[in-house]
Amino acid sequence: MPVTIKRDRFFWTVALQTFVVNFFLGGFGPAQPLLRADQGTSLAVAGLHGTAMGIASIFAGLSIPRLTHRFGRAETGWIGLIIFSFGLLALAFVQPIQLTISAAFVASFGCSVVINSFVVSLNGHYGKLAPIAVGQANGVSSAGYVVGTTTIGTIAQTAPDFWRMGLVLILPLALYLYFFRRERTDDAHTPSADGPQGGKLSVAFWISWAGFIATIGTEFATAFWAADLVRNRTAATAAISTIAIIALGVGMAIGRFFGGRLMHRLAADTQLLIVLGVQAIGFFGLWFSHQLVISLLMLLVSGLGISMQFALTSLRLINHSDGRPELAIGRSSLAAGLAIAGAPFLLGLLGDNYGISRAYLMVPVMILIASLIVKFVPAHIPQDHLDKFEI
Repeated sequence: MPVTIKRDRFFWTVALQTFVVNFFLGGFGPAQPLLRADQGTSLAVAGLHGTAMGIASIFAGLSIPRLTHRFGRAETGWIGLIIFSFGLLALAFVQPIQLTISAAFVASFGCSVVINSFVVSLNGHYGKLAPIAVGQANGVSSAGYVVGTTTIGTIAQTAPDFWRMGLVLILPLALYLYFFRRERTDDAHTPSADGPQGGKLSVAFWISWAGFIATIGTEFATAFWAADLVRNRTAATAAISTIAIIALGVGMAIGRFFGGRLMHRLAADTQLLIVLGVQAIGFFGLWFSHQLVISLLMLLVSGLGISMQFALTSLRLINHSDGRPELAIGRSSLAAGLAIAGAPFLLGLLGDNYGISRAYLMVPVMILIASLIVKFVPAHIPQDHLDKFEI
């Protein structure tokens, strides 16, 4: 009897939560120049929004074990969505730089809570099939990223005065999910008498945690600076930034939704090594390219490589946590915050001193570090041999 994975109501509810928050993450990049123009700030000051987002991820990581202990996994995801919605509303309507930075912090805190909760929830719901479920849910979230980038990028080009209204276009979906897809049950969550998950984590966990930083770092360094490399190598116009991000996002969406199907017979670590290799191919194709079409194609390949890394590295951390998934995912959010705040900044700093082309070589170095960690610190994640999938 073949083992199946069914994308049920629970799957789609959790996946659409991540679609909502990824709409913001995808749209905020194209909105940055418009926000800076509205406020008349320098690049460095405007960059504090990104710093606030990284710090928010760290705070979310510290909060996840406590929120999950107090409210349960499902309710924690809804709390994150509510916090995100208020932050997004504030970002759309406030003007002073201090308030928009604060709003970016609040929205990103909610984002991180939703994303971290979705990994833990799907892991608990699907068990051994979690690598497939998390990967496919990530595909849905990537679709949100592409839609957000396309929507805000289009508004930025055609009606720049209304870009802030574009951010809130996703809120009706958030309201629909909360009022019509939220499971209501009479069984109230009872916090464990043992308190929030805590304690020391193994050396293997922390080494894998460093690998998580490397993979998230390559993703955000690519997302932040790929367009600059394309413009530098192909003499393309500034408008290419939106197209470049879309190409990357489309690759991520395709890889996340179909990658698990294509590689479901392979061990999770083997899958991770393959996608890291695909990202390396995309990187070097992009780095050597001087043709716009080839560069965009290589960004698509890079997106395919990046696509499954978050899901697989998160599951590796859970595997090394000795049965403490909330603690593992909370610590992963700390790693994500460091990577989000640090990798794009470091690449930009290197770019100022050595040029964007040489600085971009930081990305394959991080790919190599992540690959070596997977190879020498394996995680034995249960992976059933799947023969068919249900829609």
